[in-house]
Amino acid sequence: MTYQEFLGRSETRTDTVWPLLVRGLTASLDLPHQGEALPPLWHWMLFQDWAPASGLGPDGHPKRGGFLPPVHDLPRRMWAGGRVEFLAKLHVGEAVTRVSTLQSIEHKTGGSGSLVFVTVRHETSGAAGLAIREEQDIVYRGTGGAAVKAAPAAQPPPAGALVRTLTPDAVLLFRYSALTGNGHRIHYDLDYVTKDEGYPGLVVHGPLQATLLAALAEQAAGRSLHRFAYRGRRPAFHDRAMTFIAVPGADGVKVESRDDCGAVCMDGEASFG
Repeated sequence: MTYQEFLGRSETRTDTVWPLLVRGLTASLDLPHQGEALPPLWHWMLFQDWAPASGLGPDGHPKRGGFLPPVHDLPRRMWAGGRVEFLAKLHVGEAVTRVSTLQSIEHKTGGSGSLVFVTVRHETSGAAGLAIREEQDIVYRGTGGAAVKAAPAAQPPPAGALVRTLTPDAVLLFRYSALTGNGHRIHYDLDYVTKDEGYPGLVVHGPLQATLLAALAEQAAGRSLHRFAYRGRRPAFHDRAMTFIAVPGADGVKVESRDDCGAVCMDGEASFG
């Protein structure tokens, strides 16, 4: 099936950097936050899509169609990675606008069957103009094959790495879903995720991992992010210890999240202006 007629489709949304959302994520992540500037990737709480109950699909997302291409034959949908450029700060209480454009749609065949990769470009502007430019990669896949495959443990972090450990529980995943308006049942419905999706537990959000890694990268560098690229490698699950690693280098900071077996769940690179 081809979805090329959807290429170039665009939509514009407006929102406000609501103080309640910022307070909620500050509490949920248990990270220090001072001042009015929004930390990196916290803008993912904005521009939420709240479809009516009758407009939801069986996975809790809005039914296929609308802005994104209607990939009806591949039920699993995941946020696979992306690239973000921070041009200016957004601030609490600020009015914001986001223009989204379907940049690419590609059909591939992998070991687990058919895959459709969709890349969306977002440009988010505040009072001072364009603040964030990003590309998000979304992958659609079928239910064939194992939902998660075994992977080897990575090498121990090198000397000088900044390391944070966290065990994401169901409460954290529920709160992050609520703060970002994410109704996907894999993050909070244990019966659904194990019986329908075939995962061994609630899935830790990719955006949540990326947000924690971005914060760790800034802490390691002692500077504000300019660019951040991240890629999901494998799912992570609730009530299992995770390790978040930031390794400073000459060209920036490399980051990884790992599961309780030491396998890499997400990796990324941060650069600083």
